[in-house]
Amino acid sequence: MCTADLTIREATGDDAALLLALICELAAYENLAHAVVATEEQLRHWLFGERPAAEVLIAELAGEPVAFALFFPSFSTFLGRPGIYLEDLFVREAWRGRGIGKSLLARLAYLAVERGCGRLEWSVLDWNRPAIDFYRALGAQPLDDWTVFRLTGEQLATLAASAATALVP
Repeated sequence: MCTADLTIREATGDDAALLLALICELAAYENLAHAVVATEEQLRHWLFGERPAAEVLIAELAGEPVAFALFFPSFSTFLGRPGIYLEDLFVREAWRGRGIGKSLLARLAYLAVERGCGRLEWSVLDWNRPAIDFYRALGAQPLDDWTVFRLTGEQLATLAASAATALVP
């Protein structure tokens, strides 16, 4: 378990460089370092600007940043209630196995309950057995009957362009 020196705080715009470094470490762990195109400026704009798209918690142990969780609101039409979607949870390698990830998830669960949310959800890469085992140990259930779809880049732009012809005046 982690020590009493663990603090979890909300990130601020001053944390943009730290967040980018943590994102790059996460991407390297997931063998996706080549996919990171985010910049500090983008993080400042989208996370801490006029209309933040997500929130970030930073875990620090004795003042050293060791982990982060990036999340945003979702909504369940079936529940008729909001939820929280956890986009990324990452604990630096040297600090894993000390309860830091569990502490971040517990804080997110607290926020979900406090905000009246009906659920806390996230995705995990199917090869990431340590994460899957960790989440199952917390009581999280995989949704094996769902498949994640994604549009990016040219496909996203092409579909967006078709919206102009699909609109009825």
